[in-house]
Amino acid sequence: MESGFISNEESKQKLLPIMSTLLEELNATGACTLPIDESNTINLKLIEQSRDPLTVQEYNVPVFTQCKDHFIKSQWDLTTQQILAYIDGFRHIQKISAEADVELNLVRIAYVVCLQYSNVYCTTPKVQSLIDDRSIQAECLSYVTKHGQKRARLRDVFQLYCGLTPGTTVCDLCSRYSQQLQRVDERRLIHYGLMKALIHWLQKYPFKVTRDERSRPPRLYTGCHSYVEICCKTGMSYKELDEHLENDPNIIVCWK
Repeated sequence: MESGFISNEESKQKLLPIMSTLLEELNATGACTLPIDESNTINLKLIEQSRDPLTVQEYNVPVFTQCKDHFIKSQWDLTTQQILAYIDGFRHIQKISAEADVELNLVRIAYVVCLQYSNVYCTTPKVQSLIDDRSIQAECLSYVTKHGQKRARLRDVFQLYCGLTPGTTVCDLCSRYSQQLQRVDERRLIHYGLMKALIHWLQKYPFKVTRDERSRPPRLYTGCHSYVEICCKTGMSYKELDEHLENDPNIIVCWK
């Protein structure tokens, strides 16, 4: 504005090549440094807009997607350093918060869902990628193989995933496929399947049905809260919750 670049007819002729150069360089590299004259330079850079992180619940379980030994602890903040030792792929966030003596909201990080042997899973269409994609095959076999064992066979791993069907618990899977599990860690098998969306967790959601308008259903029995969430919030075990709900004829359980 001060130099009259736009209003000056002679300098105004440079606008088209300047805009063309900006467009080309921003598309090519995402950044541009363009001298206009002796005292003016245009510096532009495209900043990638990141998505908001997923909501993490206290019953979710953090899991490392890379080897823990690769992390340099001195580069992490104090809270992260305090909880790293408690992340084992099995403790849920609320338990880590209690054992590490860290505020619950500070422990909400990347996670997978809590694994219990009574859980039920089923495959998704993405399980086909285990057959089609060699890189996923190598990554999966490396991740699920038991420590100290020979590398697991793809045939066994794929058969185990296909054995996860509605009504089949992880405990059932272990009983039926004991031979295939000789080299495969079933817990890491589930972890990997969930992280890569090869499998889906079928959960139980209790819903209280009552005709008595004066009686309000408990706030956790609305069909929107899973067994795992209720157990975590109330401190009940899975078995205790099961027995409690079975004794109430006004409660039905939906799988989804």
